[in-house]
Amino acid sequence: MRAEVLAVGTELLLGQITNSNAAWIGEQLAIAGIDCHHHTVVGDNHRRMVAAMRASLARSEAVIVSGGLGPTQDDITREAIAEVMNVGLVRDESIVERIRTMFASRGRDMPESNARQADVPEGSAVIEQKLGTAPGLICPVGNKVIYAVPGVPYEMEEMVTRAVLPDLQRRATEMGEEASTIRSRVLRTWGMSESALAEMVAPRVDALEGSGGATLAFLASGIEGIKVRITAKAADEESAISILDAEEQELRRLLGPAVFGVDEQGIEDVVGRLLSDRGWTVAVAESFTGGMVASRLVDVPGSSAWFRGGVVAYDSEVKHDLLDVRPGPVVCAEAAEAMAAGVSKLIGTNVGLATTGVAGPDSQDGVEPGTVFVGLCIDGATDSAQLQLPGDRARVRSLGTISALDVLRRRLQS
Repeated sequence: MRAEVLAVGTELLLGQITNSNAAWIGEQLAIAGIDCHHHTVVGDNHRRMVAAMRASLARSEAVIVSGGLGPTQDDITREAIAEVMNVGLVRDESIVERIRTMFASRGRDMPESNARQADVPEGSAVIEQKLGTAPGLICPVGNKVIYAVPGVPYEMEEMVTRAVLPDLQRRATEMGEEASTIRSRVLRTWGMSESALAEMVAPRVDALEGSGGATLAFLASGIEGIKVRITAKAADEESAISILDAEEQELRRLLGPAVFGVDEQGIEDVVGRLLSDRGWTVAVAESFTGGMVASRLVDVPGSSAWFRGGVVAYDSEVKHDLLDVRPGPVVCAEAAEAMAAGVSKLIGTNVGLATTGVAGPDSQDGVEPGTVFVGLCIDGATDSAQLQLPGDRARVRSLGTISALDVLRRRLQS
């Protein structure tokens, strides 16, 4: 059983609305064990919608169409499906009455245009609408099927969960397929390029090729690093998770400390957990990051247990006067270490973390843009790391923030 997602709406093509429906449907199909190889977006154009539906049906057994079921003139999903089915539209008066009752319950009269939402392609089954006005449709096309669901996310999600997924799984069983599920896990890494990461993981990719077990993919995520997605298809959730667990261990063995988290786990979450495990607290002193490190730390629920505060020491005099940085260059290892020790002493923490660097666009004291120093002070012992980061001012600041947290994370894990 293969299914596709067809999102309808010119606003999606124009970028005015993010196509979040397709992402959600794709995730639910995977959980249900239904393969989904294509997502398509098409504008509110009858000819192009019909062509897109026919192309999807040529590749797959099922198509889930999201959007275009409203009452206005550009809502033409029903008409397009009817043409694909080569049938006419029949108005279901019971649906009209339900919509009219809904409007009346809100003290309003139903606009006559809403009656269009009761038009059903002949031979189709109606998915009852429980949250809005537009019913969904289950439309047979030979031995294949088109599902039509509203574009409103909460209406779509309810309808897909209640009606579409069970019907898909029933059809898959009738095709002789065994029950299955697809699960994914994402390992998050920092400090390596995508090509270097791929070279390290190559032995696993080769080993998994044609094995029928897990599959691997690389997801470049900008300032959040490179992600390695593990996907497993198995008869049940327990078996799929067992495959994911085994493959995660293999990848961690290959990648070592480059892996900092799993799925939605941010590097700040990991730092917080490592500090909590030791009963330690941290304070930060920031120059070019201007409070961005502190901001990420306080985003973690419960961070008050281990994050005590910070100092944005942007001006050199603040570094000298408040953090006991010696007079002289402030973009150097010595200054970073002094900032870390100074803020740890000032606020009274086990750990001090500091950032100083040149975000650009101009050089500072002969230091090129992108040059960053991260200072650490742990129980009075200081150390630092020098980094050269790419990009414009905003990117250097963002990369410097997560890089500083990564320096601390690696030290706490060593």
